[in-house]
Amino acid sequence: MADIRPFNSVRPRGDIVSRVAALPYDVYNRAEAKVEVEREPLSFLAIDRAETSLPDEVDTYDPKVYAHAKELYQARLDDGTYIQDEDSAYYVYELVMDGRSQIGLVAVASIDDYVNGVIKKHENTREDKEIDRITHVDTLGAQTGPIFLAYREDTTIDSVVMKARKQTALYDFTSPDGITHRVWKISDPEDVDKISKAFTAIDAIYIADGHHRAASAVKVGLKRREEAATIKMGDEETLLAAEGSRIESDYFLSVLFPENQLKIMDYNRTVKDLNGLSKESFFAAIRENFAVELADAPISPEKKGTFGMYIEGQWYRLTAKEELYKGKDAVGALDVSILQDYLLGPVLGIGDPRTDKRIDFIGGIRGLGELERRANEDMKVSFSMYPTSIEELFDVADAGLLMPPKSTWFEPKLRSGIFIHNIDA
Repeated sequence: MADIRPFNSVRPRGDIVSRVAALPYDVYNRAEAKVEVEREPLSFLAIDRAETSLPDEVDTYDPKVYAHAKELYQARLDDGTYIQDEDSAYYVYELVMDGRSQIGLVAVASIDDYVNGVIKKHENTREDKEIDRITHVDTLGAQTGPIFLAYREDTTIDSVVMKARKQTALYDFTSPDGITHRVWKISDPEDVDKISKAFTAIDAIYIADGHHRAASAVKVGLKRREEAATIKMGDEETLLAAEGSRIESDYFLSVLFPENQLKIMDYNRTVKDLNGLSKESFFAAIRENFAVELADAPISPEKKGTFGMYIEGQWYRLTAKEELYKGKDAVGALDVSILQDYLLGPVLGIGDPRTDKRIDFIGGIRGLGELERRANEDMKVSFSMYPTSIEELFDVADAGLLMPPKSTWFEPKLRSGIFIHNIDA
């Protein structure tokens, strides 16, 4: 059973929410983040990447950066940029991109569910990438970047969400990238109770995106739980809280989407060279496991088992032989695994795509033209992929397995700064 709860959100005033809402901190490098904050000083990116308002010689991970983020956050609370809801609530969050609507529920999820495997992951995390967000969250005393979670559709939750969307929206704005954002609040006790109880009947929640943010939030929560477990009273240690009670850091900020609302985009590959092979030898090696057809237009694969390949100004359609999928587990049967195991690895010599500098990954949002540009300029050959399905993601997580790197690309991106979970409360 999943423990998904409402919370007292810290959020921007309605008249400035469009200026505050920001793309995730990790989609920018330092120079790009600085330009964005200069363009819009109210952007939450100023807090998420507080080094943008410090001298360039200050390291991104210097303790001064996190202290400055805390100062900026407190200043925004003091000047009324942010308000805190007095009532505990869920929020409906709709994002509309290219006419397609995606509707989720903003809530807080249990760190215990993450530890015990109710909240399932499909990627490994790196400790060095976690440390930054651990320090940021712990210093601010607030979780600011929601974790993107998915669950199997539930009619009770759907009905409450549908009811909320008939009311006047709390927020309704379009961000500079053309994404429309709408938010409704669910605070009626009966509706809140329906949602909470419905989630207790759901036995698995899945991390769709934000594995490092989730791991960081959980580690902060466990650290604070240990610190809060006892206090000194004279010479004796006394339990701070009764058994079964919870503190805010026991939960992390999330947006949960039913599977029918999600669309995974392709995550494509481009490789720098042919691993010393001539073009003829390269094609001969590919044909051992794939049928190769000349194409008269760019290839965006329409079904599993097919791939597009662009080399020297020409597109080809590759079709994997059926036997490549036989006897494979949930990971081995992914198209990203088939391409890696039967082409990128043995033919092009990409042993570990996590570390090999000869390969790069291009999100489907960039389009097939980006694959062509890269192969024509700084790379040699590009591959377009059929997107991993949400059901494949669930199958991998249910099996306790991990996906290869860069297997999924989700759009649109959740904005930071619209919802903040204060864990110092």
